[in-house]
Amino acid sequence: MSSMRVLQAMAGAEFGGAEAFFTRLVIGLAKSNLDQRVLIRPNSGREQALKKAGIDPVLLKFGGRFDLFTPLAIRNQLRDYRPNIVLTWMNRATAKMPKKKLADVDYVHVARLGGYYDLKYYRHCDHLIGNTHDIVDYLIKEGWPKDRAHYLPNFVAADVTPPILRKELHVPDSAKLIMAFGRLHENKGFDVLIRALALIPDAYLCIAGEGPEREALENIALKEGVRPRTRFLGWREDTAALLGASDVFVCPSRHEPLGNVVIESWAQSCPVVAASSQGPTQLINDGENGLLVPVDDHDAMAVAIKRVLTEGDLRNKISANGRASYEADFTEHSVIKQYLDFFQMVGS
Repeated sequence: MSSMRVLQAMAGAEFGGAEAFFTRLVIGLAKSNLDQRVLIRPNSGREQALKKAGIDPVLLKFGGRFDLFTPLAIRNQLRDYRPNIVLTWMNRATAKMPKKKLADVDYVHVARLGGYYDLKYYRHCDHLIGNTHDIVDYLIKEGWPKDRAHYLPNFVAADVTPPILRKELHVPDSAKLIMAFGRLHENKGFDVLIRALALIPDAYLCIAGEGPEREALENIALKEGVRPRTRFLGWREDTAALLGASDVFVCPSRHEPLGNVVIESWAQSCPVVAASSQGPTQLINDGENGLLVPVDDHDAMAVAIKRVLTEGDLRNKISANGRASYEADFTEHSVIKQYLDFFQMVGS
């Protein structure tokens, strides 16, 4: 792979699952000695993480439709670096990529999709990556050629760190602790989880994330009488430590194309309860490596959480099988190899 040059472009938000995986993938590929150039929107945390790994990203605005500088700057980067492969992440970075004839550089343009996006942004790409089989099926149903639609999964780190102390979360050591991660958005279904908490009187809930629904969720917690047992932690990077302190992880999402959070929980052997949205349904075999409940059903969610908290054999079973699922398909070593093999296939 030493002669392969890959340019990656990400115009992501400040926080998010795709953005976090982008950083992990770039760093993982760098450890495999892949020659990369990385273009990102200014973000101090992302920039510092990449620089710490020996990657000096190029910072570009990636603004709206009237941002004419970014496409010009990308064109100059293409001409200077002359990549074999360009990998763009999601809509904006893909849309900002100049057409090859304008850049006067011959490369293979690959875009990675983490959701069911409008393919109008991707018509000039050569290949598309979906991070679930369902997304790949969607691409093909939308008319994308089957031989140019590829499944490549995400991976999460399996760092083993000491559990965070309950007192740092203002949670009693004797309480059952329910953990949830994600952007505080309607799609994530945290309102359902808060209503489920009202039916589990001996438990506390920690939600690690930020977003536009925070005030509304705090109001729901007040209305349901569970605000004293609910902790809004803001965006956190110490997911392993948080999971290590938790009795159960819950993914209540109404819409979740993949569910990185499920894989993160599996990596830490934390039992998982999830609403049966797209991603978790593909990942979880109900009763084996997690429990699935209907979307928007707080009663069923409360029942499932109580089962995990009270049935030791079930808890141990889904924890062990979740970890086995992670080791089988979602380790860094496995996924990095799949990406390197893919680059070799399309770029040679």
